[in-house]
Amino acid sequence: QVQLVESGGGLVQAGGSLRLSCAASGRTYSSYAMGWFRQAPGKEREFVAAISGSGGIIYYADSVKGRFTISRDNAKNTVYLQMNSLKPEDTAVYYCAAADRTTAQAMEYGYDFWGQGTQVTVSS
Repeated sequence: QVQLVESGGGLVQAGGSLRLSCAASGRTYSSYAMGWFRQAPGKEREFVAAISGSGGIIYYADSVKGRFTISRDNAKNTVYLQMNSLKPEDTAVYYCAAADRTTAQAMEYGYDFWGQGTQVTVSS
């Protein structure tokens, strides 16, 4: 089991950048597949990015490819989402998630643990 705490959200102008962090606690953190999701006002939750335990397998939603980068530093028990060229459409609450399964299995069956979310607001 892991506990997840997101940070790094805030208000940024269109075209700017933010880096979100997800700090995880738990002895088996490095074996967990991790993901980022977001939910905008009036919208359903959507997938943003995923990364395997070793960092060797990565997936992105089409809407963020080329702009966002997911990474992890297992020595620091932290997963990051670097967000560049931000657009107003990126405004949402961003959630970190963890799954005690492979990345492919997490994508198919879902994630087990979720953080509280961090607000990202992109102004025009």
